[in-house]
Amino acid sequence: MSQDSHQTVRVRKQYHFWPRGDGFDAWDVDRLIELSKDFPVQEVALSSIWEVDEVYWFDPETDPPTVRRVVDHVRLMHEVDVSYPIILGPDYRVMDGMHRVARALLDGRSSIKAVQFDETPEPDHRNVRPEELPYD
Repeated sequence: MSQDSHQTVRVRKQYHFWPRGDGFDAWDVDRLIELSKDFPVQEVALSSIWEVDEVYWFDPETDPPTVRRVVDHVRLMHEVDVSYPIILGPDYRVMDGMHRVARALLDGRSSIKAVQFDETPEPDHRNVRPEELPYD
């Protein structure tokens, strides 16, 4: 679908989480997209994205990577629109776009288009649990 299409694609509400205290700091991905919309797009080596070698979508104790859960993420990898750049924090942390990163790895690419913050923006929520946030 072209960007100038009159159809609106509904995307599930998303947050970027980072552990804090007993919960997480959370950034509204819609706000991250808005804040970074005028940033220059650059080609970033996938090898610089350190989180690809970390546990990312799962918590082995509270959210184990069952086959069904892994397949859910594989499905999302196949459905992503790779034309949109990922959003990186100043430390190359992926703030939006890990499924696009995974797709690039799956496709055998060595780099991906990205925009990057010079400074991490303030989170929208502090020390919260994912289930406490609105998803509508």
